[in-house]
Amino acid sequence: MPIRHLLSISDLSSQELERLLDLAMALKEGARAPQVAGKTLALVFEKPSLRTRVSFDVAMRQLAGECIYLSPPEVGLGDRETPADVARVLSRYVNCIAARTFDHSTVVELAKWSEVPVINALSDAEHPCQALADLLTIREHKGPLEGLSVAFIGDGNNVANSLATAASMSGMDFRVASPAGYEMSDEVIAMATGAGVGSVVRTQDPREAASGADVIYTDVWASMGQEGEASSRREAFAGYTVDSRMMAAASPNAIFMHDLPAHRGEEVSAEVIDGEQSVVFDQAENRLHAQKAVLATLLGSETL
Repeated sequence: MPIRHLLSISDLSSQELERLLDLAMALKEGARAPQVAGKTLALVFEKPSLRTRVSFDVAMRQLAGECIYLSPPEVGLGDRETPADVARVLSRYVNCIAARTFDHSTVVELAKWSEVPVINALSDAEHPCQALADLLTIREHKGPLEGLSVAFIGDGNNVANSLATAASMSGMDFRVASPAGYEMSDEVIAMATGAGVGSVVRTQDPREAASGADVIYTDVWASMGQEGEASSRREAFAGYTVDSRMMAAASPNAIFMHDLPAHRGEEVSAEVIDGEQSVVFDQAENRLHAQKAVLATLLGSETL
């Protein structure tokens, strides 16, 4: 069997994406989890994480497998050891690698040299596992995905990139509102629109994006590694806070989403993220179920 990696949402076909969501939903609803007994996942992280680390670790345990966490000082990825050497060594010990990296090229290099599946657990270009959890959450709360509209308010970042492609693959309309200089790239727009039948639209007007949307989504304005830009980004993103007025522009039954961690009072008001329309903690939980589906599939107990 050829090795399957998950470095980008575009590594999946629309049909494979739907089957992963079906499996994740079944697992959440209590279906017996596929077993990967005797198999081990290595978590290779350059960045700290709450949800990514715990959800992958628990997912492997619930699949009867094992998980090993390797912190940045232990590996020195790209510094103490090259990604190629790390991949070739870990391939002799474990059955799957999930890497959380700064540069997307690092996870690509790991996959190039690995003899076991590699999962992108976050890079500067994409966050495919988050996108799977996001779609699972939207389907859970809004039903069939085709025809729904998602407004992403904020930086055209890795989370937005993966979600735009996943939304298009599912027949959703995706609108991203970002200030000048922080827009989603032309390359990502082309990838997202070419991956499915949904539309992807950019605008600099957050209320235009939010108008009538079924889902309002935002993320932090300054991600890890961008702390030095926090002040300039707060200035650039003035007017992009998702508050009650912005939610009022959406569909009356719209849900609010955020991949966390959140900065209340910056990208989202406390009244929105802690309000009745917020599904952010369902979204966080769904990282577990989505990743169980991915692990079961890549480790061979399920097929796409």
